[in-house]
Amino acid sequence: MQRKENQSRLVQAMKDVFSLPDLRQKILFTLGVLVVFRFIAHIPLPGVDIDALQQLFEQNQILGMLDLFSGGAMKRFSVAALGVYPYITASIIMQLLVPVIPALQNIAREGESGQRRINRITHLLTVPLATVSGYGQIALLRSQMAIGQVEPLTVVVIVTSLTAGTVFLVWLGELITERGIGNGISMIIFAGIIASLPDMIGRGFLIKEDPIGLAVFIIVAVATLVLIVVFTEAHRRIPVQYARGTIRGGRMYRQSGSTYIPLRVNTAGMIPLIFAIALMTFPGTIASYFASPVGHDPNLASNIMRIFNPQVALPLGLIYRSLYFTLVIGFAFFYTMVIFEQMNLPQSLKQQGGFIPGVRPGKATAEYLNRVIKHLTFGGALFLAVVALIPFLVRDITGITALTIRSTAMLIAVGVALDTMKQLESQLTMRRYEGFLK
Repeated sequence: MQRKENQSRLVQAMKDVFSLPDLRQKILFTLGVLVVFRFIAHIPLPGVDIDALQQLFEQNQILGMLDLFSGGAMKRFSVAALGVYPYITASIIMQLLVPVIPALQNIAREGESGQRRINRITHLLTVPLATVSGYGQIALLRSQMAIGQVEPLTVVVIVTSLTAGTVFLVWLGELITERGIGNGISMIIFAGIIASLPDMIGRGFLIKEDPIGLAVFIIVAVATLVLIVVFTEAHRRIPVQYARGTIRGGRMYRQSGSTYIPLRVNTAGMIPLIFAIALMTFPGTIASYFASPVGHDPNLASNIMRIFNPQVALPLGLIYRSLYFTLVIGFAFFYTMVIFEQMNLPQSLKQQGGFIPGVRPGKATAEYLNRVIKHLTFGGALFLAVVALIPFLVRDITGITALTIRSTAMLIAVGVALDTMKQLESQLTMRRYEGFLK
């Protein structure tokens, strides 16, 4: 009975969404921009061996992660091959630089105008990062024999096209943020993830001769999805009271209001996974330039390549997984504390006349919040580390290599879906409609 009520409520909410002209226009505009993105992702650049490129992406985990941000465009070496990854990198760099550079701190304190200047710097930083990434991608594909020798002028044209593709995708994302539904950059990435589902379903049919392994894979994938949803929404409410004063008849009257600060268990999102994968890929990439050729006795560089190869089987693979697990936890703590310091909650509470019941304002409040966020981050970091290892565990248990659970993709997809759902919920609530969520 309860399930039928929830289903009817969801259907009614969808009808309400499309019955509102302005909200319907935002949804259709968002879908239209995403269709444009998918067209761009299929515009190819010249000189690529597609078969060699597909094999390279199946063997290299960091390339698979970058392809995730491009929505599969990198695997096709299209104009949008870099996706929005240079912009994501620029945003992360700015988040890390603002707390340590006084000039950027002063800009960030200027409110909305300061945030616009930070965004402008982020956009400017995206262009050189995209240029370097484009050239690095060409060099990598050339070293892996996935692309032939090209003339210098052709390299300039390809790099320029890749950079322009990234800038265009960022512009499309900002159009969605301004005139559509949801965060535009996240929606671009989300669309790429969804576009890869048919390929995954097709691979599932290819391994139907192993029904037990496929069933285990599906069960673990669903359980992982539920776990990600739970931890994405999990937070601790810190009660806050505000003392307000009103003047009536020339006299000051004190009034109090109460609310709470929601501190998320997983504040860092999927950023620690990206950092950890990048760092784990670096030693193997460097060692590949010094490794012995195939068929010769392995040297030190060859052994390093084996250790930092995510596809290597146990027991040697235990080294890679242990390091990966540790790095995810470390980066989760580091990134969470950086973000938390930027929020500067104790100072904000003090300026707004708020206080936490039972905790002195000022230094005591800062110490209390730091203690709480560290305890929460431990749970969030452990969750991220377990999610990071799930693809390896599934491969070991089922023996299936044709399918892979992409933890980062699930984290992004769940986060974007929940955020978009909440935005639609707020739009319906403002218009006194019943929303999706209870």
